[in-house]
Amino acid sequence: MSTPTIGVLALQGDVREHLVALAAADALARPVRRPEELAEVDALVMPGGESTTISKLAVLFGLMDPLRERVRAGMPVYGTCAGMIMLADKILDGRDDQETVGGIDMTVRRNAFGRQNESFETAIPFEGMAEPVTGVFIRAPWVESVGAGVEVLAEVPAADGPDARIVAVRQGNLLATSFHPELTGDHRVHEYFVRMVEAAAR
Repeated sequence: MSTPTIGVLALQGDVREHLVALAAADALARPVRRPEELAEVDALVMPGGESTTISKLAVLFGLMDPLRERVRAGMPVYGTCAGMIMLADKILDGRDDQETVGGIDMTVRRNAFGRQNESFETAIPFEGMAEPVTGVFIRAPWVESVGAGVEVLAEVPAADGPDARIVAVRQGNLLATSFHPELTGDHRVHEYFVRMVEAAAR
């Protein structure tokens, strides 16, 4: 099977780190800024950044509708942090004019883990992986609730009670994490996504 070509939405955020992680996971990685570049990739990563800014830039660059169409058509997409918000069907604490690509039947709360100075790292058991992954949380969202078709892949204990917070989910060809695996040097989550892309192509 040929090596999958995976784009990284390059409107804002830690684009370079995702390109490096995807290359380490044996994918051809390239930045995507325009609809014609989106049309040339097999899958897409939506990186962290500021979700309202990414939303506005996606509209400005003519990418929002093509993104929605590709997601509806089954293109694999992986969203981290702001990218998770972009894949959510519903957002809490978002701006009234904020648009999402949608596709995952989940409700996501923006900046749920607090401000920039409340960023943290923690080891997270991740479904299907023998060893925990390191979660880097920077003004991160969490998943408040999921629909029946959504698989929960990872949770972290809640600081304010017994409940756990959902921080990684999958629905079909769509994957989302609250945290930033591209910042850790551990490429297993990207490898997981590359395997999803390869399976979708078969």
